[in-house]
Amino acid sequence: MSDKIRFVIPKGSLEEQTIKFLKLADLEVIRRSPRDYSPTIKDFRISTVKVLRPQEIPQYVAAGYFDLGITGLDWVRETGSEVRIIAELPYSKTGSDKVKIVLAVHERSAIKSPLDLKPSSRISTEYPNLAKQYFEQIGVPVDIFLSYGATEAKVPDIMDGIVELTETGETLKRGGLKEIDVILESSTVLIANEGSYVAKRRSIDDIKTLILGAIDAQNRALVKMNVPEKKLEEIIAILPTMKAPSVAKLYNTDYYAVESVVSKEQINELIPKLKQHGAEDILELSISKIVD
Repeated sequence: MSDKIRFVIPKGSLEEQTIKFLKLADLEVIRRSPRDYSPTIKDFRISTVKVLRPQEIPQYVAAGYFDLGITGLDWVRETGSEVRIIAELPYSKTGSDKVKIVLAVHERSAIKSPLDLKPSSRISTEYPNLAKQYFEQIGVPVDIFLSYGATEAKVPDIMDGIVELTETGETLKRGGLKEIDVILESSTVLIANEGSYVAKRRSIDDIKTLILGAIDAQNRALVKMNVPEKKLEEIIAILPTMKAPSVAKLYNTDYYAVESVVSKEQINELIPKLKQHGAEDILELSISKIVD
């Protein structure tokens, strides 16, 4: 068996972010056109690449058509696919937050809890298996209808409620709906075929390391500065760091070169503070990858 990886990545809402982070990981997806569903990645560990809908990916990975894939945890759970979740990838369609599968009803409905639903209430969803499991667990008998899109448009004229994916909740609000329960928190996940993970673990773990390193680097920056000896302890005391800052004596001076990796959320507050405490020649540098 070849140890090269057959890799499948998602089409649709996760496509843009996935391709962005793969490029940052030096795993650029090279396509002849936006409709090229068999692109290439120039990495010696990867033999073939396919772009498919995330709904299909868990089943194809479980069946062994692919060794490695990126999809949503929601589709792993919905399809019941037996795959190994290698890593959670902290990104979604528009940001880094997790998404939710929620139960929602019309905003003017008196229903405040799923237990308020009448027996045989009509529920529309793209997640019939998750919905069925959920309502069986809470003991509420409903009629579930598979939706092929525009799920929120069916309430209240056709359906009594929906089980739907939401990232910010804005689409539900615009559709005149209110969330009454969260069924599942979902995230983007890197999944592997169980047999492939045994046979190709080193290559799969290498790809995981590159992707996670690129994602982590987007939220951090390298800060470098020169610090006079008399201010060194003061600067070290206020400087955030992953483990410990790097400190080196500058040749033939009473200055030290100090550098540290810090969160980008802190950077605009940190740089002025460093200057106020005596740091000089401060540089903020982008990072391509961070590998712990």
